[in-house]
Amino acid sequence: MSVVSPATSRPVTLRITLACNLAEVWPAVQNVRSFLSEQGWDDNSLIAFDLALVEGCNNAVKYADDRGRDQAIIIEAISEAMQVEFRIHDNTAGFEWPKKAVLPDPESESGRGIYLITSLMDYVGYFRGVGENILVMRKERALQEPSFATSNLETLDQFTKKIAENERMIAEMVEELSSCYESLSAIFRYSTEQGKTGNLREFARQLLTDLLQIASAEWFILRLVPKGESRLAVFAASEPLLELEPLLIPATGNPPYSMEVDAAMTCQRVWFNSTNPVPADGLLHKYKPGSAGLVQPILFGGQLMGTLTLGRTLAPVSWPNQSRLIFTAGQTNVVSTFADFLAIQVANARFQEEQFHRRLVTHELEIANNIQRSLLPTTLPQLPSFTLAAFCRSAHEVGGDFYDVLRVSDHSVLLVIADVMGKGIPAAMFAAILRTLLRAVPEYNNQPGALLTRVNRLLYPELSAVDMFITAQLAFVDAHERKMITASAGHCPLVVATTKGVTTFSPEGMPLGILPDTIFQDETVELSEKCRVLLYTDGLTEALSAKGEYFGQQPLLDWLEGSTKNLSTADQLKEELARELEKYQANTTSNDDQTFIIMAG
Repeated sequence: MSVVSPATSRPVTLRITLACNLAEVWPAVQNVRSFLSEQGWDDNSLIAFDLALVEGCNNAVKYADDRGRDQAIIIEAISEAMQVEFRIHDNTAGFEWPKKAVLPDPESESGRGIYLITSLMDYVGYFRGVGENILVMRKERALQEPSFATSNLETLDQFTKKIAENERMIAEMVEELSSCYESLSAIFRYSTEQGKTGNLREFARQLLTDLLQIASAEWFILRLVPKGESRLAVFAASEPLLELEPLLIPATGNPPYSMEVDAAMTCQRVWFNSTNPVPADGLLHKYKPGSAGLVQPILFGGQLMGTLTLGRTLAPVSWPNQSRLIFTAGQTNVVSTFADFLAIQVANARFQEEQFHRRLVTHELEIANNIQRSLLPTTLPQLPSFTLAAFCRSAHEVGGDFYDVLRVSDHSVLLVIADVMGKGIPAAMFAAILRTLLRAVPEYNNQPGALLTRVNRLLYPELSAVDMFITAQLAFVDAHERKMITASAGHCPLVVATTKGVTTFSPEGMPLGILPDTIFQDETVELSEKCRVLLYTDGLTEALSAKGEYFGQQPLLDWLEGSTKNLSTADQLKEELARELEKYQANTTSNDDQTFIIMAG
């Protein structure tokens, strides 16, 4: 009979305090193992202690609520001459310990941990308290080796087979515990945290730090493919040195070999070890030489989201012989599960970002549309012998189109039409500023060129600071004299149609905001009987048909010339032109505002 002598006859106690975090469990259990090894416990017992303590501590972490996560977990190990006692103090709500632990069905998701602990320990007790529970486990020291002399005992061969079967069962349970309980605990815990913080980068870093512990790895690199791009950019890494340069994913050709690009292009897992080492000319080889591990593609619905590289750096003496896979099948499945979970989180974060951006843009467009509408006059002043009408249709993306008609006298008005470069609130705000400046100096209303010169000087600092400009057309109309004075700041030509033909007028002038000292010139136009005058923005000529063809300027000129053959009022002509544009754009969406002022006399 072989008796194992204990290292001491008096109880020796070790007390360890650890944070409620899975990453803290394994180092704490290793400290307990070192302590018990010094007390003379054999390797088989130490393995059993490891398994039971890991399972007990993992449960203490997994089932802790928000209050419990802020409190420490305590492990006590009391080694006596013939037994060891463990006490795990947790801060969970606790549960009812079964009277008899049985091995659950393979489909069952609970009960395996309790069965494992009771199978490994000689005594297990679970004591529930208010806000704190204690799991007590005891194991006696083996005094003698089993005897096979008695006929009532199993034969050596049968006993050996039973031992092998028990070891296989325990190994399978340990791998399942590692690949199921710990990974699911991390996933569920971080899912809650992601919902609270919304910080995807920090979420990924914490989740993958737990994965290092679960998969017995040492470092990781998470690369993501930015939306609309073809490159793998480092999103999170276990250490600053691994925040490497982006890797391009070529559409065709044979790029310099990279394990991560290979995994991305093939959508297959790539292993690296001494047989298939990382490229010697890469930065990963520079910072992590002698490493073994894998690159796991991250896919969502068949779409590449990124790659996850997980590795372990080996000692130089063991590197030449490291030709096998560094991770077990269970650990590999854990990595795959984490990659799938990350893909879902990345896709969800991008969807949320798109939704937020869409709501923001929609709200901005509503504001811009309200500003634009508030700038337009509700009624237009009329002139003797002439009728006036105006039209403005906002596109889906509201631009900076605006028009105005300012009364100068009983028989004269100033027609204004403008187009601010850009979309949304900035364009609408500059249109509002332009309207204010034009109305601020009524003494210039009969001098369009001088008025544009003054306004340009005032607007130039603000427009040039944001790389924007405004095109504008001003026309002073005197009904008694039947003449019009017009000036243009890079705007579409003004069109005048008579029974004798159609003429365009585009006095020289750059858009507002290009140069500070631009001088704008006037041009005088005679207005004959039955004439038609049209001021418009480029949204009319650039209207697209279902075939993708522009409406163009010539059809606009032809329409206006044809309108002189009848006695239609400006309002009737406005409705007719609006119908023509709508008909031409049938089954399409306009991307620019359409604005015009029409005068019939």
